[in-house]
Amino acid sequence: MSDRPRVVVCGTGFGRVHLAALERPGTPFELAGVLARGGERSRLCAERAGVPLFTDVDEIPAEVDLACVVLLADVNGGPGSQVAARLMERGVHVLQEAPLLHDELAASLRAARRNRVVFRVNTHYVHLDPVRRFVAAARTLLARGPALFVDAACGVQVSYTMFDILGQALGGLRPWGFAEPGRLPETVRRLSESAPPFRTVEGVLAGVPLTLRVQNQLHPADPDNHAHLLHRITLGVEGGTLTLVNTHGPVLWSPRPHLPARARELTALDGAEDEHLDFPSCVPVGPARAPSYREILGEMWPAGAGRAIDAAWEAVRSNRDPLKEGQYHLSVSKAWQDVAAVLGYPERLAGPSPRPLSAGDLMSAMTAEHQEVPL
Repeated sequence: MSDRPRVVVCGTGFGRVHLAALERPGTPFELAGVLARGGERSRLCAERAGVPLFTDVDEIPAEVDLACVVLLADVNGGPGSQVAARLMERGVHVLQEAPLLHDELAASLRAARRNRVVFRVNTHYVHLDPVRRFVAAARTLLARGPALFVDAACGVQVSYTMFDILGQALGGLRPWGFAEPGRLPETVRRLSESAPPFRTVEGVLAGVPLTLRVQNQLHPADPDNHAHLLHRITLGVEGGTLTLVNTHGPVLWSPRPHLPARARELTALDGAEDEHLDFPSCVPVGPARAPSYREILGEMWPAGAGRAIDAAWEAVRSNRDPLKEGQYHLSVSKAWQDVAAVLGYPERLAGPSPRPLSAGDLMSAMTAEHQEVPL
């Protein structure tokens, strides 16, 4: 019998990322099984990992220490929170995947305290290296001076996780408030054959002016796809702007454009001696290259899930109060629900999946069609 903490993964959709995390060489955890409905994918996942497949919580051995509940929760009509509650009643610590409604989360936190177990919410993306780098850079900047604005965009599928990233970067979420988004007049709307995919919410988050653009669209038959992007965030401070170009990087720093007063008196604009004129106008903070999606799915996402599992177990070892630690995530849920309320129900999309275009294909076409443009 292994003396490593024993973990069961509930769900084999996004749960496959957690399985990959627990299968990494040197992991301090032992994968004890998979809980799922018993379909072919789940059977193959359990078989590949060499662990039992459970189809009911009551089948899970008493020796299991931690469960990764990677099932849809109430907001998506799934059983995630019911499964989490049954596990906690059996004394199993729980790491549950977001999104969770505020009242649903509050009930889970109370159940955790009642059963003397740890319950944590996993928003996943905050554990990825590029997001962690963005958060670390943001907190460094905010230690030097206040945030002036946040400009952010995301797909509706990840809007919940956007609030965790922003909360981590800004050091909290309160106070917040959001205005109703405006609508294009029909006379303007008819000028385009394409429906506007983004809706813009203006407001304040953590006391900082916020512009949030959400692609409030979902394809009911293919809800994980059709997003134009996941997360994109720009934080403005006095000295410049910090940008997370997309969820998986890169992170860019752009010093604020500023023409020195002395330059107005010179015959050459670049003749002033001010040091900042020699700053690069944009510099990557960390790697300039973002990973491929194969690298993201096979390496970055499992590494992020591994960090979330590590953090959950550290909370167990430290005997932390789940209700106290959950207060921040209650704010995440409430802020997300407030924005969802002003956005309204997502527009329903139809049609085939989009075809991604590689940068290589784009640049090849540019070379052929615009030979005078430097690449």
